[in-house]
Amino acid sequence: MATAPAPGFEPPGVADFNLPPVFGEITKPVLLLVFSAIIIFAAFRFTVRKPALVPSKSQFLGESFHGIVRNSIARDMIGAEYLKFVPFLTALFAFLLVNNLFGIIPLIQFPTFSHPGVPYALAGLVWLLYNYLGIKRHGFAGYMRISTWPPDVPWWVRIILTPIEFISNILLRPVTLSLRLFGNMFAGHLLLLLFILGGQYMLFTADSITLKVMAPFAFAMGIVFTFFEAFVQVVQAYIFVMLTASYIGTSLVDHH
Repeated sequence: MATAPAPGFEPPGVADFNLPPVFGEITKPVLLLVFSAIIIFAAFRFTVRKPALVPSKSQFLGESFHGIVRNSIARDMIGAEYLKFVPFLTALFAFLLVNNLFGIIPLIQFPTFSHPGVPYALAGLVWLLYNYLGIKRHGFAGYMRISTWPPDVPWWVRIILTPIEFISNILLRPVTLSLRLFGNMFAGHLLLLLFILGGQYMLFTADSITLKVMAPFAFAMGIVFTFFEAFVQVVQAYIFVMLTASYIGTSLVDHH
């Protein structure tokens, strides 16, 4: 009796990111957002449980993380008023980093920001913050002038540049901020799924000996891309926070 041919390989796609609810209307990304907040609170609480002049290892790690945001991002991007924004930027960096790294943690293996609604919401929060700061500092008219009215250029050039500046600085910033994060998390996770599921198919389902021999190479590429994805996840969290600080700094200056 002839054996039925093995089913063809179905590559992963957008549907693999539409996870069913875990219970009620609660989905895995929602649980991961809550879980990340708990992890971050517990981690920072643990680092400062016994503050000392000579820091313990945990305190040193917490202070180093805080120092990276304070010295390498906030101070350079915001300027003289940077200290008041360090707590927000530190929490933002930790939130982004933990949720991105969820994509390579066994048993979780899902980057929260690969769902477009999550980075859109976070970028919207950043958009509200830096526009509020700009309007509070300069007034609505003054903030619009700083954001859209290039100085020291002929009036006829301003007619062309002002709409472009408005679209770029007011409308597109949250879009590009969220799309950059979403695109990298989505594409990276899709590649990992492709190599891991492809290797599993070649090893256990495919009838071809050649495919079975190639399966370990697919798994090896999955491991390589896991390390590469970890690097991308850290970089994307850093870039998001750096751009956020840059936008805050721009909204506080007295000139464009």
